[in-house]
Amino acid sequence: MRASPGIRGGQTAADAALAAFDVTRYAATRNQVLPESDRGASRLSPYIRHGLLGLREVWAAAAGPASDVSKFRDELLWQEYARHLYARVGMDLHRNLRFDVAWSGEFAPEAWPRQMACIDWAVSSLERDGWLVNQSRMWLASQYSVRSGAGWAAGQEYFHRQLLDGSRAANLLGWQWTVGAGTGKPYGFARWQVERRAPELCAACPLNQHCPIQDFPPDSHPLPVPEPSPRLVRDDDLAATRGPTAVVSRSIPQSVVLTVESLGDADPALLAHPTLPVVFIFDEPALVKLQLSSKRLIFFVQTLQDLATRREVIVHLGDPRDITSRLRAAITWAPVPSFAKYVDIAAELHPWPWLAEPHARSVKSFSAWRNNLVQPM
Repeated sequence: MRASPGIRGGQTAADAALAAFDVTRYAATRNQVLPESDRGASRLSPYIRHGLLGLREVWAAAAGPASDVSKFRDELLWQEYARHLYARVGMDLHRNLRFDVAWSGEFAPEAWPRQMACIDWAVSSLERDGWLVNQSRMWLASQYSVRSGAGWAAGQEYFHRQLLDGSRAANLLGWQWTVGAGTGKPYGFARWQVERRAPELCAACPLNQHCPIQDFPPDSHPLPVPEPSPRLVRDDDLAATRGPTAVVSRSIPQSVVLTVESLGDADPALLAHPTLPVVFIFDEPALVKLQLSSKRLIFFVQTLQDLATRREVIVHLGDPRDITSRLRAAITWAPVPSFAKYVDIAAELHPWPWLAEPHARSVKSFSAWRNNLVQPM
């Protein structure tokens, strides 16, 4: 078992990371890969993904030059868009949303040629640290699917196993947009991006004089999928997408169950019951299926250890349906399909703290979703 060397789990670590983040020059440097000292990326994503930092909290904490604050908040809105989209279309996000590109097949590690310094560095960083700058995530996704022709679903699954911020919503959406399944315009990974964002990789690459990505890949124009989900255009069940808007109480809770979507001290159910024991269930059937990296599991353990300095924490390994049904637990609703297992067995359901309320109009693109927000951000 090996932890991420640079990102530790827990509310204490999350609060420290947010306090230390300086948004100045974020717009210009968020995609810088190397040297690390020049990176402007926040590294807050693992804490945001697991609810240790809420989007509202991070939004409010952003202070600095207007252009940098605006760009940073755009990225927070992208995270919120991913959550809205996943809450609405569910498992359809695992398939091509709008344009027909290769997506099925077994994981193909050869689609990431390790003799390329940029690819070798990015894959090694992913496997060692469990985190990558967005730019290098796009390099890997584009190389895997656009250049190598492998089905993107297996590539994103490998990301999900390794990334500390491995959110189904954000990860699936990122791959869809990079490979062109969401926009019809694949991201054209080429040497130019590496020389601009990580020049030392090209300088040391054994293929420097024979670069296989010297030029952009040929333009491709994937055809629209024959029957895209009608839920991309409208939501006929907004209540299901949004979740409860007020506390749903069935009986007096005797515990609080935290899920991987919401592990922070500000979890609504946790705040509502400050004296109840806190329960976390390592979902054994899901762990067997997903085969998450040790880095991800240790991040959870570190988070629970940190919480245990403030609250009584009880940890189980097993099937959450069986265990939760015996607990009379308060739980915060989460905008993911897997939360369905808790809906009917929770003693009390608390609303999800959205940054922006979901709407019933188009979510075909980020701009369409944003333009249709009830409260413009």
